[in-house]
Amino acid sequence: MYDCQHMVDTVRGSSLDHLLQTRLDDHEKRSVLRSLRTIDSGIGPRVLVDGRSVVQLCSNDYLGLAAHPAVTRAAADAALEYGAGAGSARLIVGTAAPHTALEHELATLKQTEAALVLSSGYHANTGVLPVLAGADDVVFSDELNHASLIDGCRLSRAAVRVYRHADAEHLDRLLHDAAGFRRRLIVTETVFGMDGDLAPLADLVLVARRHDAWIVVDEAHATGVFGRHGGGLVSELGLTESVDVQIGTLSKALGALGGYVAGSRTLVDWAINSARTFIYTTALPPPTVAAARAAIAVLAAEPERRERLWSHATRLRRRLTEIGYRLGPSRSPILPVLIGDAETAVRLSDALLARGVLVPAIRPPTVPEGTARLRVAPMATHTTDDLATAIDAFAAARETIHLP
Repeated sequence: MYDCQHMVDTVRGSSLDHLLQTRLDDHEKRSVLRSLRTIDSGIGPRVLVDGRSVVQLCSNDYLGLAAHPAVTRAAADAALEYGAGAGSARLIVGTAAPHTALEHELATLKQTEAALVLSSGYHANTGVLPVLAGADDVVFSDELNHASLIDGCRLSRAAVRVYRHADAEHLDRLLHDAAGFRRRLIVTETVFGMDGDLAPLADLVLVARRHDAWIVVDEAHATGVFGRHGGGLVSELGLTESVDVQIGTLSKALGALGGYVAGSRTLVDWAINSARTFIYTTALPPPTVAAARAAIAVLAAEPERRERLWSHATRLRRRLTEIGYRLGPSRSPILPVLIGDAETAVRLSDALLARGVLVPAIRPPTVPEGTARLRVAPMATHTTDDLATAIDAFAAARETIHLP
């Protein structure tokens, strides 16, 4: 009996592996196969890859806060006081004081009544959108929204209408044709993570008012980078009162981990009671919460970090353009170097790494077919020498792989 079962399991296993290997082979043929790269250091402006120190131009740690002494010290102190983990979901074991304090500080940063912290930005989007819309509703989603927003829209069971990227007029027409639904939600990133451009928020607000729709925005790439105190693009444009829901992450410019939703007290109370990704997930570890709190304090205390980040982005954008690269119409420190062909993008990335610069190729399905790119993201903590190394590497790599 054992031998027969063993044979069945072996056949089933080999059949599964054969199917998956066929799919992996297809990915490799199309130059979209991914693999994990090990780095032998903490994240920073330089990292160790295969024993070499290379300039890192691809993380979302825009302000360099993940390694800021105040942030790492806060995390270490919290680990000693509260332990490494939270123990359970917050509705079970209770909410630790650091979580409550972080939510108060996030609400202050976002200029909202309240905020709720979840275990990731993905959890925030896939948990909050389904509690705002249902089967009788319709969601209007920008065509370049992040996967977590797309999944949140799907999980809501609402009808989904995709409007052309950053096109408020197209959105207006779609809303005009959707009068029969109970509720209407507009969902968009404020800073688009792969293109670095901005949503036309002021125009979207006008369209929303015209059609009695709610606006939900993802400030993942804006928090810490935009706004006088790093509050995000909504804050910078003075649209806090006009945006119904702000969602974001603690894992990018704040250098930690976790997601949040910010808005009215009623919104947050409803999320506590109905968002499955909050209710059924263990809370963020106290060291992570302490790190995020310290990062918010650094935003206020060291505004020069944002100034350096923008200065580095401006320099890189100008020099890469002068070298002959084609950049997307970014209006943020995210600089998409547009290549088009996935194989060419991989070759360019490899050529850069050989010259001491780490910038992985971004390929489908992360971006649409034919729009493969290198997503260049400077950090406030890069030095002028780091940038010079990167620019020289881009110039030499361009000649090596014979880009047009």
